Amino acid sequence: MPEPQYLYLTTIGRVSGQRHEIEIWFSRWGDCYYVIAEYETSNWVRNVIANSQVQFRVGKSVFDGRARVLDPSAEPELVAEVQQLSREKYGWGEGLVVELCTNAPA
Repeated sequence: MPEPQYLYLTTIGRVSGQRHEIEIWFSRWGDCYYVIAEYETSNWVRNVIANSQVQFRVGKSVFDGRARVLDPSAEPELVAEVQQLSREKYGWGEGLVVELCTNAPA
């Protein structure tokens, strides 16, 4: 079965405290999933920075996890790898890389 094209990421609103879900392209590397934000000011990115607890769905699997924005100066190899995976899968890989690591299936 082919890998899904999209991941559904749920963040907690930094102002509202409400759950917000987005559909976004993703790549998988090792035990984590990676998404790329076109803009650092996207609301979902700002929500992740304020509260790293997230939930995400890939196909029929739902995971509780933590998100973190990767620092390209501290982890240049990982950022480059994820951006290349995204280019290969979608033809685009520029932007801010966010790592999603699972706690356990929800």
